Amino acid sequence: VAADAANAVVSVMAANNEIGVLQPLEQIGTLLKVKQQEFSRKIPLHTDAAQALGKCPLDVNRLGLDLVSLTAHKLYGPKGVGGLFVRRRPPIAIAPQLHGGGQERGLRSGTLNPPSIVGFAKAVELGLQRMDEENQRLSNLRDRLWTLLTDELDGLYLNGDLDQRLAGNLNVSFAGVDGAALMLGIRKTVALSTGSACSSANPKPSHVLTALGRSPALAKSSLRFGLGRGTTAEEIDIIGQCIVETVRALRQSFVSHSP
Repeated sequence: VAADAANAVVSVMAANNEIGVLQPLEQIGTLLKVKQQEFSRKIPLHTDAAQALGKCPLDVNRLGLDLVSLTAHKLYGPKGVGGLFVRRRPPIAIAPQLHGGGQERGLRSGTLNPPSIVGFAKAVELGLQRMDEENQRLSNLRDRLWTLLTDELDGLYLNGDLDQRLAGNLNVSFAGVDGAALMLGIRKTVALSTGSACSSANPKPSHVLTALGRSPALAKSSLRFGLGRGTTAEEIDIIGQCIVETVRALRQSFVSHSP
């Protein structure tokens, strides 16, 4: 844990939004407790659980979490509403970002949006009810897609751990293929992305993939597959075949035009 006496908080993503890798929050929390004893003061542990909520267990006590950021739209809830878990014992002091009437114990002044809040709560309820079954279904579909691709193509690189990741995430680099050209070739069949929506306006290679050691060229030739409740095995087969045919065509075109 990168913690020292000057740290105000340690913040770790529960699940990466690009490659879906799950972080060992429980182990991090245990290590942080050792640091807290060393420095004789509380160092809060925060996690961004936007991608993880409803997709993997989030027991704040077992994981030792003090602050947890949540959002509804990643869980089929309404857009524009989120939540922040703040541990009360021991209390965590945080500064309000909106000032005014002092609502929500002084943390967020202003009128709340009950329809969105209720929609968020219902999305969480449904997500938790279906979590285990849906994770098994999605992991089977994800593995099916990975097998389809690797059986037909070489030069593929899985980004992130195959097991310690979100069930519905598959991030793959395709050697010898331009990512933008690949996206154009499949756009009529499947909607996906080369990276996170948060960085869609940034043309640079993904900092996540380059941090993994991928070259800029490989990072730019990567696709992020996001599987969800509506994804079927038939769609996986169609997508897999479309990707295979497009990659083969692009590689052949590159060879044909090479001097």
